[in-house]
Amino acid sequence: MSVHILGIRHHGPGSARNVKNFLEALQPDIVLVEGPPEADSILSWAGHEALKPPVAILVYQPDDPQHSCFYPFAEYSPEWQAIGYAQRQHIPVRFMDLPLTHVFAIGKEKQAAAEAALRQQETAEHPPAGTDGPAPELAHARVQSLPGEPDLEAVIDSDEEELPAQQLIPAAFRHDPIAYLAHADGHDDGERWWEHMFEYRQQDDQVFEAVSDAMEALRDELPSRGSRMEQLREAWMRKMIRQAEKEMYTRIAVICGAWHAPALKNMPTQKADNDLLKGLPKVKIDCTWIPWTYSRLSYESGYGAGVPSPGWYQHIWDHPADDGTRWMALIAKLFREQQKDTSVAHVLEAVRLANALASLRQYARPGLEELNEATLSVLCNGEDVLMQLIRDELIVSNRIGQVPSDIPKPPLQTDIERLQKKLRLPQTADFKDYVLDLRKDTDLERSIFLHRLELLGIRWGDRQQTSGKGTFKEQWRLQWDPSFSVDIIEKGSWGNTLLEAVTQYILDVSGKTATLRDVCRMLESALPAELPKVVDALILRINNLAAAAGDVLQLLEVVPSLVNITRYGNVRKTDAELVLNIVESMISRVCISLPAACTAVGEDAALELLDQFQAMNDAINLLQLADLTAAWTGTLQAISANSQSAPVIAGYASRLLFDFKILNSETLFNRFSMAMSVANAPAVAAAWLEGFLKGSGTLLLLDDTLWQMVCSWVEQLENDIFMQILPLLRRTFSNFTAPERKKLGEKVTTGTGGGPAPTTATGGIDDTRAALGIPVVMKMLGFFHPENQAE
Repeated sequence: MSVHILGIRHHGPGSARNVKNFLEALQPDIVLVEGPPEADSILSWAGHEALKPPVAILVYQPDDPQHSCFYPFAEYSPEWQAIGYAQRQHIPVRFMDLPLTHVFAIGKEKQAAAEAALRQQETAEHPPAGTDGPAPELAHARVQSLPGEPDLEAVIDSDEEELPAQQLIPAAFRHDPIAYLAHADGHDDGERWWEHMFEYRQQDDQVFEAVSDAMEALRDELPSRGSRMEQLREAWMRKMIRQAEKEMYTRIAVICGAWHAPALKNMPTQKADNDLLKGLPKVKIDCTWIPWTYSRLSYESGYGAGVPSPGWYQHIWDHPADDGTRWMALIAKLFREQQKDTSVAHVLEAVRLANALASLRQYARPGLEELNEATLSVLCNGEDVLMQLIRDELIVSNRIGQVPSDIPKPPLQTDIERLQKKLRLPQTADFKDYVLDLRKDTDLERSIFLHRLELLGIRWGDRQQTSGKGTFKEQWRLQWDPSFSVDIIEKGSWGNTLLEAVTQYILDVSGKTATLRDVCRMLESALPAELPKVVDALILRINNLAAAAGDVLQLLEVVPSLVNITRYGNVRKTDAELVLNIVESMISRVCISLPAACTAVGEDAALELLDQFQAMNDAINLLQLADLTAAWTGTLQAISANSQSAPVIAGYASRLLFDFKILNSETLFNRFSMAMSVANAPAVAAAWLEGFLKGSGTLLLLDDTLWQMVCSWVEQLENDIFMQILPLLRRTFSNFTAPERKKLGEKVTTGTGGGPAPTTATGGIDDTRAALGIPVVMKMLGFFHPENQAE
């Protein structure tokens, strides 16, 4: 009877290859793998042809799904290769780590004790109202960066004991013992040292013995971390090994994290382990398979036992003998797809440089760092932007796993189906329309549910346009697609309930969004979905982005949407005051900075700014706050009076001042006459008039003062100047609605409101012949005229 301890690094391609070769040579009759024993019941799915890594085992509490833990597997994970070997050889394979039924129970006890202590402390200190409470509990277990060492202490607090001062060593070595080995070998990067020593090697029959000896030396040299959880885990692993021996298996292969290898090799007495494991609490546990992604397998996703370059590890798993040529060819292909010319000579020179760097550093072959440095120098010309593209597409990769459609349902899908049943929204193959009255509790809950699904990317419901101006009604068209089940499983990594998943997902997306406009859109979508944590986080992010925004136009763009939130937020019983403070601050900054932003603006940019200007004015009118209105009208006066302001903006500002009754008719006429004077270029005058008349079709019909100003200016124009500005005038009047143009045409024809018509013909003008030209002029200006109707 023999027990073979294979110490590995989780997600290490070299470790996976060594495990595969060792098992094929050993031909064990049972394989024990570090992992949750609760998942033994679903291990048979690992051989399913539709289960394609990266995938993960999700372990969770059915009665409290927020307590969960993920165990990811890539194709190059040693555990995955061990499981695959056992299933191909039809031999037993079992997980042997401490059951999470105990881990979660211990964690709940510690959490309850910590919360009780915190409440007692708060009661003793009598903190003032409004102080922040404790940080929210993390839903998912995290794993520390030591190769081969999952940190289940992330689920519960560590019981680490204080060490004597003389035993203390640098914290970096205590939390990353591999760095200690690398340092002893003359390297300052434990990650790179491990890769070159173990992951890049082709074949090494003595690798597991070397790893075990190294870990044993580390455990002897470094002070014990003193974690009770680590002791429990290793005691349970030894218990599982003893059980396999008791069942008369003669060749037992044990796949575990490298750190645990010495503890499983040098066993204490069975009684000592049994005493340690006695009386552990339990909770109910369930598990399933879910798809995983390489991006979530990386360190950046917060999964500490992941790898920083999963795409690169997949490459060296697929092509272990590659000296960098295949990798550089992939980069060249990526660049060509991005329309960046890359020649074969570039690839060859980059490979040579990478191998030269490896030789200088006394490595047998180039690693990722050498290849990255060569790529940056030769293929990217020193541009880090291109390296980011390589990182996203190749080094990390966007690969996602697959799970069979008939696999046991994850908790997120269970929660969604529960809500569908509760809200009486059945899954149907044909579309079905629902008109929701948000004043009714059931319809409001339905709307919240559909909005959350939409935010999560599960577009079961399609929002339809509703008639009327009320905001209490929504219309949805629902049609179920079987692919939604896959979408739900894919989103399962974000949370176990719909509320948790959409919260974590939007927080992640918003954290990567750097523009005010996009974050404001997310806020508009999050409010009807009733996501308090998301709303608070988005408001905070908007506040931070607005404070850092150096461009007033960014603020001008987002203020109207935020004002709509403050004005109509109460329809869903939301607190609009959360947004109003930010809106007031933004408007104040806009009012201060906008006059300068309206100077030295090109024609196209000025027209784009004019639309934002109009939306901003509508937002001010919607708020109906005296102090903000006063600040806005002051800004309008500064823009209107500044000769350097863009003419189209200055004209619009002057008209708005007249609407606000800041300018009376006489002052407006003087300003109009100044802008339309012959001293100004015709194009400048026409642009000013375009802004002045924006949205003023009805106003021209009703206000004879404005009408007289425009008519008088047109009458004074010379023929050649009139022909120059005619296209601008046509563009201005064509923006009016068809009924407005019709009425204005009638007003021009009849002369009503245009002031006293001249009764004495000067210069020999024949009124009858001149009248024949009116239809032509009307058509040129885009006005309606009865004689043009037939055309």
